[in-house]
Amino acid sequence: MCCPLSPAPHPPFAACTASVGYEAMLEAIESVRKFIWGWPLMTLLGGAGIFLTVRLRGIQFRKLLPALWMARPGGGGDEGDAGDISNFQALMTALSATVGTGNIAGVATAIAAGGPGALFWMWMMGLVGMALKYSEAVLAVEYREKDHRGEMCGGPMYYISRGLGWKPLAVMFAIFTVIASVFGIGNVVQSNTIAATLEASANVPPYVTGLVLMVATGVVLLGGIKSIGRVTGVLVPTMIFFYVAGTFTILFLHADAIPGAFVQIIDDAFTPTAATGGFLGGSVMLAMREGVSRGLFSNESGLGSAPIAAAAAQTDHPCQQGLISMTQTFIDTIVVCTMTGLVLIVTGAWSNGATGAALTSKAFETGMRGGHYIVLIGLPLFAYSTMLGWSYYGEKALEYLVGERAVPWYRGFFILFVGIGAVAHVEVVWSLADICNAFMAFPNLIGLIALAPVVVRLTKEYAARGGG
Repeated sequence: MCCPLSPAPHPPFAACTASVGYEAMLEAIESVRKFIWGWPLMTLLGGAGIFLTVRLRGIQFRKLLPALWMARPGGGGDEGDAGDISNFQALMTALSATVGTGNIAGVATAIAAGGPGALFWMWMMGLVGMALKYSEAVLAVEYREKDHRGEMCGGPMYYISRGLGWKPLAVMFAIFTVIASVFGIGNVVQSNTIAATLEASANVPPYVTGLVLMVATGVVLLGGIKSIGRVTGVLVPTMIFFYVAGTFTILFLHADAIPGAFVQIIDDAFTPTAATGGFLGGSVMLAMREGVSRGLFSNESGLGSAPIAAAAAQTDHPCQQGLISMTQTFIDTIVVCTMTGLVLIVTGAWSNGATGAALTSKAFETGMRGGHYIVLIGLPLFAYSTMLGWSYYGEKALEYLVGERAVPWYRGFFILFVGIGAVAHVEVVWSLADICNAFMAFPNLIGLIALAPVVVRLTKEYAARGGG
């Protein structure tokens, strides 16, 4: 709030005026976020997901088990197939970018704002999102091309421009991908969350966290996608196992509360959530908006980011990588986000007035002695892996816009903002990240709908040869 006016010298008055201006900016940005994440984007996301689910005859339900089997190490393409990294490494790179603060802080933010019903809408986003993720990966591999270094380049900017010939829409997607990778979901949000968590829990100064992250990120980025793939291939499975094992332990200790939690989730998804504890109450629309927006923030289905990694996979058919890629959404939302949400609800911590990572940490501490260490260790690992994945997305988007000569500059710029994000005050960064995500999603979803016949044709071809 603004400081009270008084007969003081000009500096305090200037600070007061600046405070008013800052609060006005915050309100304006939040208003834009709420509008975009209202009916416009939710209708397009849900509509595109349902449309592709119908056109592909519910492929996410029919082929989930075979897809999970193929997603294991060595279960997909061969080294002789075209591509830069294995199917598993491509999946882990995409998972590294999605399994992050959205699974820990994002779920808590959604439930704290919209109530337990928000988790239901995250599930719905995950289920239809699997069809979106499948289609994105299929198109990414189908329309990928090699750059002068011999590396694969693909993603929405390529299948929109090559498949549809809509260059301006492809450029729009690439621009917002670069912005989101450096200033939003891919970097500043992650490094700031790590720094804030370590400062609050272990008294580590943010500048120390920033320096360590800059070095750790730089070492990996210098090796390009092959280095990122090797690191995430080990880091991501390890951190997911560690986090899920911790949540399973807490849920086992509170097993009697799980049935009631599911009842509450379903009930609150369709009826207004009553105020309780520090929770002020929420509408169905609020639960839906928070669930869908945080669901997309977490699994990125329809966003267009993951197919950039899928395009680098060694595979002999686009649909092979499509099936493997759709397991990413299942693992991220249906498994990891659900585990976090259930812990928040069964421990009763969701309504204590906190939000974000602090709320999740409190829930884990309530659920099990020393449980907050799961968040303390898991959150930095999740966020760090997200930065690695998104650095590749931004790099490829910038390469599409201005060529390979910009890649070294981009890497240096990205590493610099890792450090800046750790020490900056980023009250608005979550809202800005949501806005950037929306402006990535719009052109990508338009491309997916327009190119649906290509996805259907390739899926039928793959099924005819015994693959689907």
